[in-house]
Amino acid sequence: MSVPEETIVLEDLNDTELVAQMQDDIYDGLIEEVTQGTQILLGRGWDANLVLTEVLVEGMRVVGVDFRDGILFVPEVLLSANAMKGGMGLLRPILAQSDNISSTGKYVIGTVKGDIHDIGKNLVGMMLEGAGFEVFDLGINNGVESYLEAIDKHQPHILGMSALLTTTMPYMGVVIEELDKRGILKELHVMVGGAPLNQEFSDAINADGYGRDAAVSVELAKALVGGIQGRALAPAR
Repeated sequence: MSVPEETIVLEDLNDTELVAQMQDDIYDGLIEEVTQGTQILLGRGWDANLVLTEVLVEGMRVVGVDFRDGILFVPEVLLSANAMKGGMGLLRPILAQSDNISSTGKYVIGTVKGDIHDIGKNLVGMMLEGAGFEVFDLGINNGVESYLEAIDKHQPHILGMSALLTTTMPYMGVVIEELDKRGILKELHVMVGGAPLNQEFSDAINADGYGRDAAVSVELAKALVGGIQGRALAPAR
């Protein structure tokens, strides 16, 4: 006869225990528990930035490592990202009113013109948000003007472009060429990704980085932002 699992009452845990449990709940994709835990920490006087960095971002960091190492797969990562967003739903209004917002960097992401595929892009966006990035998702079928408008509006540190078709991936080069003509690339990194791409193509169109999968994309984005930390994490341009 199996022994029933002991029910964990989040309110009864001390702060250290609750943080550890919430990180486990993020890993397991339990959105209700993560949302409840976030509310409890805020009720105990935790700063929203601390909840973000010490609980949500750290929880997703572990998910990202296991995804990179092949322990977790896309469905599990999506569940974890959704659980993390449960907590973010409570934190976002508080952070928006704060003058002390902790952010890894700003990232604009979108699928290129002529391409309507977005599952991979969505996963990258969720994992970037889980790593502490402020992500602006432009959706699908984005032309040069759409990227330019977003860059002007959001002042990102990185622009990410996605394509799943060999017929649409060359458009990435068109966008990068236009950004170069306008002098925007002096203070903006460009990353590209998608199933048909490779490092050789990324180099050929003068992208700053190629994300072969979501986990690698997050690590690359953090490395690129780290390279400009000294000159900007004020507006990127």
